[in-house]
Amino acid sequence: MNILISNTSKEPLFSQIKTQLRNQIFSGELMEGDALPSIRALAKDLKVSVITTKRAYEDLENEGYLVSAVGKGTFVAGQEPHVLREWQLREFENQLEDVLEKGKQIGLTKSDVIERLDIFYEGVD
Repeated sequence: MNILISNTSKEPLFSQIKTQLRNQIFSGELMEGDALPSIRALAKDLKVSVITTKRAYEDLENEGYLVSAVGKGTFVAGQEPHVLREWQLREFENQLEDVLEKGKQIGLTKSDVIERLDIFYEGVD
């Protein structure tokens, strides 16, 4: 498991951990049943507080991505392909909503956004 923390990012540390773990689940790098490091071990590795890693794990558990078993640890929860797809779509839509809000803030029209979307879509493999 590879997590990089940026101390210069405006994104809170727990959110950086949470986002990277979720992305690793989406990409299949972390699979159902994979054990995650303990909260303390991850905190030590990342040089963050235990509270920070605990918050990331708890959020992901509440969202259904992780399961914890007392005395055994924390594991990637099972995802049916259609459920995983639904999570990916939900995350994509949330990010798209953020982008559209920023576009509106700088005065982009719907056609401006679509034009840019077409350009970037063609440039992504």
